[in-house]
Amino acid sequence: MDSEGVIEAVFGVPRALIGVLHLDALPGTPNGGNTIDAIVQRAVAEGRVLHEVGFHGLLIENMHDRPYLKRVVGPEVTASMAVVGREVRNRVPLPLGVQILAGANREALAVAQAAGAEFVRVEGFAFAHIADEGLIESDAGELLRYRVAIAAENIAVFADIKKKHSAHTLTSDIDLVETARAAEFFLADGVVVTGTSTGRATDINDVDAVSQAVSVPTLVGSGITPENMAEYASADALIVGSSLKSGGLWSNPLEPRRAMLLAEAFATASQTN
Repeated sequence: MDSEGVIEAVFGVPRALIGVLHLDALPGTPNGGNTIDAIVQRAVAEGRVLHEVGFHGLLIENMHDRPYLKRVVGPEVTASMAVVGREVRNRVPLPLGVQILAGANREALAVAQAAGAEFVRVEGFAFAHIADEGLIESDAGELLRYRVAIAAENIAVFADIKKKHSAHTLTSDIDLVETARAAEFFLADGVVVTGTSTGRATDINDVDAVSQAVSVPTLVGSGITPENMAEYASADALIVGSSLKSGGLWSNPLEPRRAMLLAEAFATASQTN
C-alpha cells in the first residue's frame, strides 16, 4: 500500500499506468545499426501514442540490446540512453523512467538525472539472484549513496523483487513478502512484482500479499492485459510492455489500438475499485 503517496508525487495520480518504450538496439550492441535520430523518432512517436490514449508515465528500456552485460554497460549505451531520454522527456508531457539491462542501476540513475526523468526501475537491489547474465548481488547501499552523490534524491527508485528471468534458489528460504520488506528497509521507493518472464502474468496473490506487507507502493511489472487488469486492484501502478505490441510480443511495433484498450481497461478498473 502506498501510504506515503509516492505514486501521486511521481505521476500526479493516485494510481498509475506506465508504458514501456523498448528502444531499438543501441550503438555497439549486437543488433545495433539504427542512428540515434531514428531511435529517438520511434521512441517519441510511441510515447505520444501512450500519452494520447491516457497513460500516466513512460519507461525507456534497452530491451533490444540482448545479450546483456552484467551490471555495467559501455559509455556509448549510457550516452545514447541519456540523449533518447531527454528527447522523450522534452517532447512527451509524461513522467519518465529509466531501466538499463542488465542491472546497470547506477547508469540508469545517471541517465535519469541527465534526462530529467522522475524514476528508475532497478534489479538486484536487495538480496542476490542468478540471472541470465550470472550472479547479481545487492547494490542498494552503493546505489543510494550514488544517488546522493549526484544530487538525484528526487528520482524514485522502484526495485524488482524475486526478479523475472532469474533463479532464486540462493534465497529460497526467504519468501516474496520478506524480500519486499527487505527492499523497503533498504529504502526502495517502491517494489515491483513480476511473473517468471517477460509477458508472463504476475501472480495476483503475490501482488496482494506484498501490497499488504509494505507501506511503499507495489507495482506490477509483467503480464498485464486488458482482460486481467481489474484483478490487480491492490497494485498502486501497472507497468505494461508486451501487451502494447502487435500480437502481444515485446519485439513487435507498438499497436495504438492495443494501447487504447489497455488505457480504457485501466480507467474502468480504477473507477470500479
